[in-house]
Amino acid sequence: MRLVAGTASGHAVIFDDADGDSAARPLEVLLSALGACSGMDVLSILHKKQQPVTSYHVRVEGDQREEQPRVFTQIRMIHEIEGSGVDSAAVRRAIELSAGRYCAISAMLASGVVEIHHWYVIRGATPGEDEVGEVMITGPYTQPGSAPVSAGVPKGPDIR
Repeated sequence: MRLVAGTASGHAVIFDDADGDSAARPLEVLLSALGACSGMDVLSILHKKQQPVTSYHVRVEGDQREEQPRVFTQIRMIHEIEGSGVDSAAVRRAIELSAGRYCAISAMLASGVVEIHHWYVIRGATPGEDEVGEVMITGPYTQPGSAPVSAGVPKGPDIR
């Protein structure tokens, strides 16, 4: 089932299924694209805000329905940031701007049936010093460009 897709910018993306297992599955690539889209936004905004980010990682996890088509019903994005003196308010605002205004993939998914939870972790010197927070929830059926729902303080994702 190995397929190669050509992009408008002239690059190739390789796909496969579980049987062939020689490349990523299409839905894995969708989650990766969401992480890349938001990650580029967040990092760009944090650099503009002159935040001392020394390490950045975004993890994207999704839950799918059991029946076909196995669409995502919930996605969790966890932005992990390291840097001495990184301001959590700047991190939250960068994630809000990405989720609510700039990331087209997030807007497209949130306009359908999927609920996207946007989280951050600012790594401290020890795990006990980590700061964790949910910034907002977008979708389902959120209109692109509309104000997303601000999050309360629900139980967090597994951030190990």
